[in-house]
Parts: sequence; structure tokens; C-alpha cells
Amino acid sequence: MKRLNLLLLMLAVAFVSQVQAVVYLDLDGNKVESSYTASNDFMEMYLADEPNGAAIMVYPGGAYAWKSMDYEGRYFAEFYNRYGISVFVVSYALPYGQCTVPLKSVERGMRGIKAHAEQYHIDPDRIGVMGSSAGGHLASTHATHFSVDTRPAFQVLLYPVITMDATLTHAESRANIIGQTPSETDIALYSNELRVRENTPPAYIIVSQDDIVVPVENSIRYYKSLLDHNVPAELHVVPTGGHGWGSSETFAYHDMFYETLGKWLEKYVVAVPVE
Repeated sequence: MKRLNLLLLMLAVAFVSQVQAVVYLDLDGNKVESSYTASNDFMEMYLADEPNGAAIMVYPGGAYAWKSMDYEGRYFAEFYNRYGISVFVVSYALPYGQCTVPLKSVERGMRGIKAHAEQYHIDPDRIGVMGSSAGGHLASTHATHFSVDTRPAFQVLLYPVITMDATLTHAESRANIIGQTPSETDIALYSNELRVRENTPPAYIIVSQDDIVVPVENSIRYYKSLLDHNVPAELHVVPTGGHGWGSSETFAYHDMFYETLGKWLEKYVVAVPVE
């Protein structure tokens, strides 16, 4: 029994040693107590041990009704930290009928990170965004609707909601961001395949062909629009996986996902600053 207890203790210590150290920030980049919940607007900061100056803001999915902070958020921190990229998982403000609220929330977060860039060893011009599902819509919104001082340096999208076209979008996400009876103006404004410009940041996109929640056509439309505007883009369509796999190792293409994303990061983020 003593030997078993010792073994369990050793395993527990090994597990704890792998847990990423998290610091909680408000959206202005100031450190706060860890008593925040997913219903609050805050950021979790995971600084790389050997930072190269790059950082990524991660927007978890949840249909603009909640946020999947684990598999689509904090569990990516260790992966990015290996590349010297510091991670900020953003518990952004939900719209509740106000379509501009989520973008304003994450732009405030980016400004907060930039205001503390020297303190956190970050190059303010090398902050990218990542999003999954509805978080992918928010990340692509940030990448196509940014203000002068909040342009992301790069974007990573997992099975993203892109269009507000009722025949292709995710109905719940659409209703939560632009309402049940949106105007044609808002439909066009938040169909991000229509908002791509030449200064839209480079993109890595991955999606499953059998995704019945958010049709793969969302990613394809966005990818094509990026190409049409000469924006560097990489799209991976895998045959199976469905929706919502995030960082889960049960996803059949998890290793391929991490390998291809790692190579993309080395090209566009780690090796040279993205212009």
C-alpha cells in the first residue's frame, strides 16, 4: 500500500508540474484575482518560458451564448508556449442582442495586452488571434473589422462560423450575434467572407468535412476570399471529426493538426514577424 501511495504521489507531482501557470487579467491587461468565472470578461495569460515576442489571443466557441474555455481555450497554451508564443485566452463579452459587443470586448483586450507589452515580453505588432466555431467567427471578425490599432498579425481558425447566409451558417450563433430577424446590412456586415481585404492577416484554417454543425462551406468561402485578395492562407479539410474537437487528443487528426499548424507558425509567426 505504501508503494502504491508513493507511486500515486509521484504521478500527481508529475501532473502538477505540467499544468500551465495561469495569471488572470482584466481586459485592460491588469492582473486581477482568480475568482473570475466564465460569465465575466477577463483573460487568462500563459506566458512562454522562452518568449520570442509573439502572442495569440484565443477565443473559445459556444454559439455566442457561452464559452468552451477548456478544449477550445486554455488547453492550447502548452502547444503555443513550445513555440515561444504567449497565450491569452479571452472570456469575451457575449452579445445579448448587441452585435458589436464581442468585437469591442476583444479589441479592448488587445489594447490591454499592448499597453503591457514590455512587461509581458510581447511585441505589440505580433499579436494574433485564434477562434473555434463561433469563436472562429469572432476571430475572423476581428481579422476583417479591426480598428487602426487592433489589427491581428495572424489568424488561426478551427471549424469557424464565417457567413451569416441562413442556408450555410450556424443558426444559433447567427441569432445570438445579429438577432432572429436581422437586416440585410447586418447579414452582409457579419458575413466575413465579404469583409476580406488585402490587409487581412494570414490565416490557417482547419475543418472536418463531416461537420454537420457548421458546414465546411464556411471555411471554403473564407479561404477563397482570402486567395482572391492575395492574403496568404492555408486550409486543411479532413474527412472525419465532426465539430468541436478543439485540442482533444481523441480527434483522429490531432497530430496532423498540430504538426501542420506548427509548421505554419514557424513560417508566419516564429521565424519572421508578420507584416
